[in-house]
Amino acid sequence: MTDQGFSVEEIDTGRPHPARMYDFYLGGKDNYDVDREAAQRVIDLFPDIVPMARGNREFMHRAVRYMADSGIRQIIDIGTGIPTSPNTHQIAHEVSPEVRVAYVDNDPIVATYAGAHLLGAGHTGFLLGDVRDPESILRHPTLSELIDFDQPVGLMLVAILHFIRDDEDPAGLVAAYRDALPAGSHLVLSHTTGDFHQLDGDAGEARDVYRDKGATATLTLRSHDQVRGFFDGFELVEPGLVQPPLWRPDGPVPTDEELAHVGFYGGVGIKS
Repeated sequence: MTDQGFSVEEIDTGRPHPARMYDFYLGGKDNYDVDREAAQRVIDLFPDIVPMARGNREFMHRAVRYMADSGIRQIIDIGTGIPTSPNTHQIAHEVSPEVRVAYVDNDPIVATYAGAHLLGAGHTGFLLGDVRDPESILRHPTLSELIDFDQPVGLMLVAILHFIRDDEDPAGLVAAYRDALPAGSHLVLSHTTGDFHQLDGDAGEARDVYRDKGATATLTLRSHDQVRGFFDGFELVEPGLVQPPLWRPDGPVPTDEELAHVGFYGGVGIKS
C-alpha cells in the first residue's frame, strides 16, 4: 500500500533535498545533479559527513534489530529518506516477518522509489507526510491500516529533527508523537551535534550549504542536553545517548580518533 496523492510535477529537482544528499553520502544513486553538487560541496568542506552518515545508518540497523528482538512488531519510520538497502523492514523481518512498518517522508521522490524498494515484502506501507504535522501522519489511513496504537510501537526519528528549527518546536513535535504511543513503545532517535566539531571554518561552511544552496531544509546542530530532552517521557536503554558507533556495537569499538569524526548522537528510549 502506498500514498499516490502526488504527481511527478511535485518532485522538486531544482533544489537539493536532504534525503537525496544523504543517499549520495551513503553511496546511493537515487539523486539528481543538484543534490550531488550540494552534497559534494559539503564533503569537500567537511569530509566527516560521510563516516557520520554511514555510522548513523549502521546505528539505525542495530536499533531496529534491538526493537524487534525486544518484541516490537510495528514500526513508524518518519523521514525514512531514499531507500538504501537494507531498510527498516528488511532488518526487522530478519527477526520476525510479522513486523509491520509504516514509512513516512515528505519528498515525493521517496514515494517513487518506495514502490520498488519498500513495499514488496508485505506488512509495509508508505505515506507522504511531514514530521511537523503529527496529526496528519497519526490519522493517515495507511498508518491506520498498519499500526495498532493499543500495542507497543517503535517510532523512528533518525536524522530528521536537525532539519526542524527551534521556532518549529521540535520537542513539542516529539511529545505529540509520544503522547499517541502506548506504554512499552520505543523511540529511536539520532541527531547531529556540534559537540565534537568547531562550528566555524569549513565545518560551519558545510552546514551553511543546506541554506545557501536553497536546500529544502536547513540544518540545526544541538548539544547532548538538547538532544537528551527529546527523550522526555522515555527511559533510555543502555548505553544511553551516545555517538552512534558506541550504541551496542556489533564489531570493534571505534577509537577515540575515529569517534572524533562522528558528530552525531543516537539513542533508544522506552515509554513507561
